[in-house]
Amino acid sequence: MDCFKRVERLIDATSVEAIDSARVLLDQFNGKSETISQAIDDFLLDFVTLLFVVEATREQFHNPARRLARIRLSKVRLLLTRCP
Repeated sequence: MDCFKRVERLIDATSVEAIDSARVLLDQFNGKSETISQAIDDFLLDFVTLLFVVEATREQFHNPARRLARIRLSKVRLLLTRCP
């Protein structure tokens, strides 16, 4: 799933364009199941939150926010490996 490596790189980019790109990349999995769609929505919400944190706070908060986004992305990846 090369898509996830690309999304991981976008987490470090943290820009509005990165969020749009992640949304497009993950859209191919939306609709496989309600659980996967919810996990993607959760990830995107955390990614948007990360962008806000990067733009509005001191640098010491950036890594924890990135970690949260990566954890949510891992959940999406895990759910997709279990999906038939």
